[in-house]
Amino acid sequence: MKLPIYMDYHATTPVDPRVFAAMAPYFTEKFGNASSRNHSFGWVSEEAVERGRERVAHLINCDPSEIVFTSGATESDNLAIKGAAIGHRDKGNHIVTAATEHKAVIDTCKRLTHEGFDVTFLPVEPDGLIDPQLLADSIRPNTVLISIMGANNEIGVIQPLADIGRLARERGVLFHTDAAQAAGKIPIDVAAMKIDLLSLTAHKIYGPKGTGALYVRKSLPARLVPAMDGGGHERGLRSGTLNVPGIVGLGVACELAGGEMAKETERLTGYREKLKERLLSALDHVYLNGHPSKRLAMNLNLSFGYLEGEALLMSLRDVALSSGSACSTATAEPSHVLRALGLGEALARGSLRFGMGRFTTEEEVDYVAEKVIEQVKRLRASSPLYELATSGAGFDSDAWKHPAQV
Repeated sequence: MKLPIYMDYHATTPVDPRVFAAMAPYFTEKFGNASSRNHSFGWVSEEAVERGRERVAHLINCDPSEIVFTSGATESDNLAIKGAAIGHRDKGNHIVTAATEHKAVIDTCKRLTHEGFDVTFLPVEPDGLIDPQLLADSIRPNTVLISIMGANNEIGVIQPLADIGRLARERGVLFHTDAAQAAGKIPIDVAAMKIDLLSLTAHKIYGPKGTGALYVRKSLPARLVPAMDGGGHERGLRSGTLNVPGIVGLGVACELAGGEMAKETERLTGYREKLKERLLSALDHVYLNGHPSKRLAMNLNLSFGYLEGEALLMSLRDVALSSGSACSTATAEPSHVLRALGLGEALARGSLRFGMGRFTTEEEVDYVAEKVIEQVKRLRASSPLYELATSGAGFDSDAWKHPAQV
């Protein structure tokens, strides 16, 4: 076992050697522009792009022509939400999303409020799931779009995409899902789930950074409004020279993820449960965030009462972990996802996200469990708050209460 240990697979993943090997020739030997259709260099690149498109489409069960390549899930979210909202504005100006969405969705929706759109940010249950009745009741005659993520990037909770898709289709509302964390980790069938728009990215599934895709159902009522104008690439929805090596990598990553999904799910679920049981059995005032079973196999998010999460992170220098989303680390605010679950600010700040992945070993899981237990006990030994809470002195503070205690 080598140190440091990487347990932040939600933030990003290493490129799988098989993906890297497939990409390598397209940086040097096969370097043509996929839009250069007058010579063999362009033809080779165009063929590689279309093969990548087929592989992405196969993972989510759509037609290859419905895949639009982008720079990643953030761009895909922006294109889907802004493009659909503005393109379908003649129907209405209301959007429904959730308070626990990724910032790429939340901030995009907030941007649209400055352009006359009305956005409903649905609360979630204490386990992170959407209340289906609340979602149904939030739909109005002028609702044009519902955007609910497939799996949460912090707590790993998996939303009922098929139920949401069915409701949206029955009400004549478009359904977009940010599947950056879900694609390649849980089965997704956009046709069966009645998904109209889906965002995904390569670097969450052992592909390269800077490459993503947006699924756009061909029979949308109206065309998306493009985010960029230019040469008309990608059905005119995303102009710009195609990132051929990245697209090749995304395609292979999707193929590998689909083929190895069942085996990976079983292995990582075992690791997650082992880590959870070791920590909960050895430490008190530790709480699971998110639904206990309707979550990604790789995800474990725990709140540690009576200590600061950042202090715990600093004490675990040989383990790469996160106290929240890697896309929100510029802010000192506690996780908006955990606050939406009902956690007080203090407990939200005392939370850690463990993200396991393809290259995680059982030896690493054992080591991390041991180190976390050791450091939590060490930090609490010098914590007056912990001493008060466990001394029977009657100390009680809502700041350290967890929804699981209610």
